[in-house]
Amino acid sequence: MRYFGIDLGTSNTLIYEKGRGIVLREPSVVAREARSGKVVAVGGEARLMLGKTPGSITAFKPLRDGVIAEFDVTAKMLHRFFRKVAGNSFFSRPKVIVCIPYGVTEVEKRAVEDATLEAGAQSVALIEEPIASAIGAGLNIASARGNMIVDIGGGTTEVAVISLGGIVLSNSLRTAGDKLDEAITGYVKRKYNVVIGDTSAENLKKTIGSVFPGIKPGTMDVRGRNLLTGLPATVTIASEELMEAMDEDITHVVECICSSLENTPPELAADIYDNGIMLAGGGALLAGLPNLVYKVTGVRTHVAKMPLDCVALGIGKVIESPDNTLGDSVSYRTR
Repeated sequence: MRYFGIDLGTSNTLIYEKGRGIVLREPSVVAREARSGKVVAVGGEARLMLGKTPGSITAFKPLRDGVIAEFDVTAKMLHRFFRKVAGNSFFSRPKVIVCIPYGVTEVEKRAVEDATLEAGAQSVALIEEPIASAIGAGLNIASARGNMIVDIGGGTTEVAVISLGGIVLSNSLRTAGDKLDEAITGYVKRKYNVVIGDTSAENLKKTIGSVFPGIKPGTMDVRGRNLLTGLPATVTIASEELMEAMDEDITHVVECICSSLENTPPELAADIYDNGIMLAGGGALLAGLPNLVYKVTGVRTHVAKMPLDCVALGIGKVIESPDNTLGDSVSYRTR
């Protein structure tokens, strides 16, 4: 029997296989024919097509804000990923655990289960993203001490306080990496009358993006289309400008963290002050974010060792644990 753990993210999908570790890391992007709906590429191959396809092909992300927006396409994408991982041995249908954002509706949960079964899974179980992320970040969630995990992905930011293996309180904010990219494209359009793509905005964010003064200063050239002339144009963007562009959305994230701390029971709040706040997800790599969170909250803030992999590694620990001791609440659903 094969066991897969899936971090089904808005930006990236990771698959952990029992006994092998993380075996797949691909963008959650699909390219399909506009008329027939036939999928022509998934993952990294499809990502290269974003913004560059002819009218007969569309390339897009089938998940938005951490949940499935295109059911059939998501199922086909997962099926391709399963095939890529399993190769010619896919005759053995795997048991799968998939992470979901905290607080999603029953309809959204059902969509994830159905898409995974449609992709070829024998059975599927769901695990909440904050729990998986905390386990993957190395936090001792089973102890009677409060731990705070902040997972900033592509579609959602999950802020959770965990104690005794359960979520004491959690807030899910649909402001994360994709919103920051949109903020950057909007800023460049307003200030320079130049339209750039989401991929270019993401490269700016990763290369010179910062949310705290003095951290990672620099400039970078970005190419786009001038709205006034319609011709290709190049503009030079400074890290200070990206800080200004991302300020509103980052403020929402920090306010969500503060609100969670304010609503945390006093004893657990004291534990968090001692243990600090753990940042995970791709957004944790944004330069200056730990400094900003510490400045606003007064609580030491750490970045997980492998922030991009925390959720997948957390599900992996559940799969690998003897008798599934870390996942007592995980129950599989079959067709």
